[in-house]
Amino acid sequence: MKTKAIAKANKNTFYISTPLYYPSGAWHLGHSYTTVCCDAIARFKRLNGYDVFYLTGTDEHGQKIADKAKENSKSPKEFVDGLTDNIKELWSVLDIQYDKFIRTTDDYHIASVQKIFDTLYKQGDIYKGNYAGKYCTPCESFFSLAQLKEGKCPDCSREVKDFEEECYFFKLSKYQEKIEILLKSGEFLLPDFRAKEMINNFIKGGLSDLAVSRASVDWGVKVPFDTKHTVYVWIDALSNYINALGYNGDNKGMDKFWGGEVVHMVGKEIVRFHTIIWPAILMALGLPLPKTVFGHGWLLLEGDKMSKSKGNTADPFYLIDKYGVDAVRYYLLREIQFGNDGVYSLEAFLTRINTDLVNTLGNLTKRTIAMVKQYFGNTQFIGYGSQLMTTEDNVLIENINLLFSKVEKHMNKLNCSLALEEIFELVSAANKYIDVTMPWVLNKNGEKGRLHIVLYNLLEVIRVSANLLLPFIPDGTKRIFECLNLNLPADFHDAKFNRDTKYEDMKDEILYKRIDIKKELEN
Repeated sequence: MKTKAIAKANKNTFYISTPLYYPSGAWHLGHSYTTVCCDAIARFKRLNGYDVFYLTGTDEHGQKIADKAKENSKSPKEFVDGLTDNIKELWSVLDIQYDKFIRTTDDYHIASVQKIFDTLYKQGDIYKGNYAGKYCTPCESFFSLAQLKEGKCPDCSREVKDFEEECYFFKLSKYQEKIEILLKSGEFLLPDFRAKEMINNFIKGGLSDLAVSRASVDWGVKVPFDTKHTVYVWIDALSNYINALGYNGDNKGMDKFWGGEVVHMVGKEIVRFHTIIWPAILMALGLPLPKTVFGHGWLLLEGDKMSKSKGNTADPFYLIDKYGVDAVRYYLLREIQFGNDGVYSLEAFLTRINTDLVNTLGNLTKRTIAMVKQYFGNTQFIGYGSQLMTTEDNVLIENINLLFSKVEKHMNKLNCSLALEEIFELVSAANKYIDVTMPWVLNKNGEKGRLHIVLYNLLEVIRVSANLLLPFIPDGTKRIFECLNLNLPADFHDAKFNRDTKYEDMKDEILYKRIDIKKELEN
């Protein structure tokens, strides 16, 4: 039995998802990292003319949730309700513009999970058996002896225990050859070295059939034809990506987005679930595969992975309240090379803010507008002829016009850090341009024509840079356009040098206040 064919998605659609977050404790900066990156990519695609669907949500079933709820004298649903409300609040203060938030406790999700399980069972891809092996309680994962690292969980390095239980199995082994071809394609899993890890660690040893139900866990989606079993996380959580689009329902979202440019953004510890198990399930259902799974590194705190269970988290609510949403978003997007691990420290965080947002972007904006107001007043300031232009002007204008293509190249590779590096290279070049052209000397010497050119060029750097910074630091860039007294751009259509931009009645306000790093570290 094969499911209904899905229409090919429109070529101008883009679907991006975070993993489902597990509501077992306080949310930390590591959760914010993935979500902010996806938000920036989704915003960039929207501004670049794509019809975007951005999905995030929570994975709310399992024994660990039931145990945590009991510890807090709550029902599992009451427990996850509170943490889900809390993560939605965090996404709000981080200015995350998701299109849908899915919970695995949502009725439509539960109904679709049961239909998927039933379909796979009836077509012979799921069968009943007994599982005997090793189990990691914190990760809620089963492992063979060969998969263990030094006898411990290969994902979290904690102790595992012997486990035996009746369960249903998914015929993962049936899809071994197809999964290997997929991972070797060089396009499905990024960065490239993640694919090599999956092949060496899991494919070469052979794929075993996968336990996809639990008889000893009550808090979960019931297997429709055998209610003493609950559907395990592989089918329950992973199927959220299609259930959110109306799979087993109206299918409207599936017809529009699935089969087009679909990107799953996940942490490296769950890459194997998304690049081995998930595509096998999709193959069994006769559905197209996502275009890309991007496995990013961990955000480390003093060299150790941020973890709720270890208690070594950085509180994003505190950082946003004290230093602002731009500071947190910018640090996460700029400081950490996407794909690799990044190390968070308060000193590195504050230094990056002072260096880039205060000294480079904020200083250029305030300094330039102040000079325009000082030397020309608030009258309309518009473009100019080319007779007084110099090499410095031509180089700066060329770099303004090249900026969008440079940023787009990196964003198409999901690399927010390098995209921001390109933008701030132009902003830094503009600050150096001020030192070379010395507007104060031009004014003193009465060279008003040349002074006009220099200041106009600087305003165009600010405008175009702010346009391209909209996906990354939307709050600050909105304030830049307010300072320039220009409408906020709806897209990237005018993200290039324009001699016809009209500047008047601008405000030379401080965008970002300098942080006394020594004082902050002492507190």
